[in-house]
Amino acid sequence: PKAADIATAALRLANVGETLRGLVAKPQLMVDALHGKPKLAWRTEATGKDSLGNPMARVVLTDAVTGKQIDAWDSIETAAGDGRSLYAGTVPLQTTKSGSAYQLTDPTRGNTYTGDTQNKTDSCILILCYKRAAAPVLTDADNHWGTGAGSDRASAAVDAQYGTDTTWDYYKKVHGRSGIAGDGKGSYNRVHYGSAYNNAFWDDGCFCMTYGDGDGTTFGPLVSLDVSGHEMSHGVTSKTAALTYSGEPGGLNEATSDIFGTLVEFYAANPSDPGDWRIGEKVVKSGFGRSALRYMDQPSKDGASADCWTSSVGSLDVHYSSGVANHFAYLLAEGSGPKTIGGVAHNGTTCDGTKVTGIGRAELGAIWYRALTVYMTSSTKYAGARTATLNAAKDLYGAGSAEYAAVGAAWSAVSVK
Repeated sequence: PKAADIATAALRLANVGETLRGLVAKPQLMVDALHGKPKLAWRTEATGKDSLGNPMARVVLTDAVTGKQIDAWDSIETAAGDGRSLYAGTVPLQTTKSGSAYQLTDPTRGNTYTGDTQNKTDSCILILCYKRAAAPVLTDADNHWGTGAGSDRASAAVDAQYGTDTTWDYYKKVHGRSGIAGDGKGSYNRVHYGSAYNNAFWDDGCFCMTYGDGDGTTFGPLVSLDVSGHEMSHGVTSKTAALTYSGEPGGLNEATSDIFGTLVEFYAANPSDPGDWRIGEKVVKSGFGRSALRYMDQPSKDGASADCWTSSVGSLDVHYSSGVANHFAYLLAEGSGPKTIGGVAHNGTTCDGTKVTGIGRAELGAIWYRALTVYMTSSTKYAGARTATLNAAKDLYGAGSAEYAAVGAAWSAVSVK
């Protein structure tokens, strides 16, 4: 009984924050010869399910005499699979073997998983949701997920999982950040939310991403790579600067997600979805009236976003006031003037007629990430963002560096001085 209690406690500890149900622990007496001198030990596998019905399991080895824990490990098997996505071609997936089937859960990235809401919606009053639509993890018999067609519900799930994986890898390998919250824990995805739902969103309350299928006329399923990177980056902002989602801080919040969503797309280097400075170009349909949600080289091309800062920018919707920072980011990375990127024509205009020389996407990412995580606060406005990025550039490259000078020039080019 003591061995069972130890194993159950170990499973709970390994899944702090989860509500585990149906816990079962079965000790087996054995001789442990792998941890020093052979000795009697209890090998106990504790199993249970999380709040969404996904299985959890951990094996604990306990000294049969002293009752001390010798070793412990997760006992759900990792497997390498692949998926045919809607937008990104065939992509690799790390999944979990459970019995004779596979789950779309990635234990190599904090147990991130993707579930299907079966077109259900959340129960909310205003912005407070008291019951979220459950999204049990998807399963598959052969670990080859989706067909690449929208008629197969797993195809959109492949895009969502791939987007989560790529965003995790970008933050981990480029910025040294382990998971959205920086704690090594994975978020999860809910696909097929609602009916003809034209949106995708990050929710801090469930620490999850939710994707609608679109109405088929203006949008297809909103699971493209840059949308995933955008929405998950809202989670990063929430855990760092916590930029208020209104006024100029709200525009910076949205721009942060556009910037990192774009950098995630470039990081992936996926030939089916080459990097560019358009947001959501894969999900928009002809009925939307334009080729992307937003254009970072010339934000005003969407008909509403601001290219240049003015004192009234803070009164715009945050998706439009973000244009100033998006414009800055493009100019800092790519410079002004026409160029073709990812097979798409871009033209970095400036508000003051100056020419700006870009310093590269990696440098933009490094500067913005440090500014976000070290210098920005919930109330940072555009003038403060200029100061924050200059401080970040000084930290990273020096006050006399070309990078520091380029940050100042790019902000001046969008009228933030």
